[in-house]
Amino acid sequence: MISVIAVIPARYQSSRFPGKPLVSIVGKPMIQRVYERVDQVDAIDRVLVATDDQRILEAVQAFGGNVIMTSENHQTGTDRIVEAISSVKCQWVLNVQGDEPLIDPGDLENLVQHTKQQQSAKVSTLIYPIEEDEIFHDPNVVKVIINAQKEALYFSRSPIPFERERHLIRWRHIGVYLYQREFLLQFHQWTRTPLELTEQLEQLRILDNGYPILCVEAQQDGVGVDCPDDVQKVEQLLFLKT
Repeated sequence: MISVIAVIPARYQSSRFPGKPLVSIVGKPMIQRVYERVDQVDAIDRVLVATDDQRILEAVQAFGGNVIMTSENHQTGTDRIVEAISSVKCQWVLNVQGDEPLIDPGDLENLVQHTKQQQSAKVSTLIYPIEEDEIFHDPNVVKVIINAQKEALYFSRSPIPFERERHLIRWRHIGVYLYQREFLLQFHQWTRTPLELTEQLEQLRILDNGYPILCVEAQQDGVGVDCPDDVQKVEQLLFLKT
């Protein structure tokens, strides 16, 4: 049995950036950049791209990656992942977004190892401190509040908490999730909740149903690609790291 499988959901259609997984990032399609970083993690036994588009399928096959074709009708990346792992025996499923070409392999390794040490943890995710006010007020950046046990209290696109006085670290959510396989299948069956629909953040369905999400601090700020303007920022950061 596989202990940990990492699945990268990648769809071609995007309201803000159609074809995003195939955009070139310093000479490689973005999906390849993400795949290669995830593939460096020792704690991950297998990496798999789940897509609904022949162009993405062929791009992944071209660089030798594992890929599976899934339905075009999925509403979320989680739906796509559940289909992709339906015939895979594993203990843990790592959901890595296909638009995080700077995701740090060390942070993924730490997420897996730290979560496995917490016997009660069914799902975990990465967070990173926010210093800049511009990022804190950006609705494209998901913020999270955590409790003393490093569990998420709430996620929002709004700047949370409201700062009458500042006493807390501001946290940015990095869209990576590690699930116990059976919990993922259970979560997938739950009805979407009003909070989830309001914020358009599916992790709120987990909190709404009374389950904690363990938050693990990342050492690197994974910069995502939400729109075409982000490509240049990512390429500049890649050049700085090499």
